[in-house]
Amino acid sequence: MTKRLLIAATTVFAMTAAASAAVLEEKNMSLDIALDMAQAAVTACAADNYNVAAAVVDRAGIVRALLRADNAGPHTANAATAKAYTSASSRQPTSAMAETVQNNPAAAQLVGIEGFLVLAGGVPVKVGDATIGAIGVGGAPGGHLDEACALAAIETVQDRLN
Repeated sequence: MTKRLLIAATTVFAMTAAASAAVLEEKNMSLDIALDMAQAAVTACAADNYNVAAAVVDRAGIVRALLRADNAGPHTANAATAKAYTSASSRQPTSAMAETVQNNPAAAQLVGIEGFLVLAGGVPVKVGDATIGAIGVGGAPGGHLDEACALAAIETVQDRLN
């Protein structure tokens, strides 16, 4: 009887382990954080008189928040969204991708991926090592300035990224 009980317990344990392995738990971008980051990016750029758009996407690259400053060009919303998508998808800053494309001819085709915009201004948002989304900024007179506003926005919510 004890041997049967042990076999049954082992079988149940193995089935439970297999079932739990099929469930995936992931952290993702909340709407509150997305809204706060988008606003913080637009505000950070406005402090330097840059009229930009800021887009925040979740881990799948789906837009959670998009803001465009009053005098930002119409193209800035699409640019910010594409930068955020590119960063979330690649899980790296778009400035690093742009540098890779510039320095590595084998990576040149990255610019041809549909929806990608390989220009500086997209930054992944991470909790530990997990990318939960990204922010993209477009409209400042240089991608490095877009990226600075994105980084400033992430800094404003850093204590909430747990």
